[in-house]
Amino acid sequence: MIDKLNKYGEVLENVSLKKYNTYRIGGIAKYIVIPNDVESLQELIKFLNANQIKYMILGNGSNVIFSDKTYDGAIIKLDKLNNVEIDGLQVTAEAGVMLPKLVQTCVNNNLQGLEWASGIPGTVGGSIVGNAGAYKSEISDFLINVTVIDKNGNIKTLKANEIDFQYRHSSLKDKLKDLVVISAVFGLKPGNKEESLKVMEDRRTRRVESQPLEYPSAGSIFRNPEGDFAGRIIECDVKLKGKTIGGAKVSEKHANFIINYNNASSQDVRDLIDLIHSKVLENNNIDLIVEPEFVNWE
Repeated sequence: MIDKLNKYGEVLENVSLKKYNTYRIGGIAKYIVIPNDVESLQELIKFLNANQIKYMILGNGSNVIFSDKTYDGAIIKLDKLNNVEIDGLQVTAEAGVMLPKLVQTCVNNNLQGLEWASGIPGTVGGSIVGNAGAYKSEISDFLINVTVIDKNGNIKTLKANEIDFQYRHSSLKDKLKDLVVISAVFGLKPGNKEESLKVMEDRRTRRVESQPLEYPSAGSIFRNPEGDFAGRIIECDVKLKGKTIGGAKVSEKHANFIINYNNASSQDVRDLIDLIHSKVLENNNIDLIVEPEFVNWE
């Protein structure tokens, strides 16, 4: 099989997923494939579907929680789709571009709007699928269109208003087996580089002061319920700040972060999430929604 996959790009076999997600947890991936370009990705998707091989697209792994089991299929990384092009106020970015790189490129060209995303450790593709956001802004606020590949390898472009974007969710997330994001066009405003850099520094300082960035994590674990904050509920109402299960711990710095404190297993993290969820449901009658995606737990 590896010989057949090699024609589409770089192929790694039996790889620890700990290297490919920000939680530094997870089992083994049978294959990781890094396509050479869009055409290679098209052919790869057609090949995998024709041969009924399980696959998934993985960005920077900043919003996933892998199980400890082996992923018996192909994980596709779009690292080589990393170009950014600027045409006036419109910016085209491929799916593998890291958000901090996109933001810095825009700021260097005096374009304003995406500064809030400078500290999000995700890719353009992943941020669109999950409608990434921070500081009351969302990626969908700036989207003009998204180009995708369908399961038959065909390329199509969707206008932003053809995609149902919600809080930390999009209709693309429901179609991960049918549509793969390969690029997007953003519409920005004229800006001033120095002013944008000040905003980015302010956001960076806030993150450092309020988030446990020194430990592996997947960022905020739960969505904030309407009118409240998940971190406040976890800390003040159910008193689980600092709670540990195995090597996983509710951060002392921000209670809506579960950190890989001491070589945690995926199950440690999952068990701690489940504990918090059940305690909050019992105490507050609030059904907290988990932000990261659970992968390979079936």
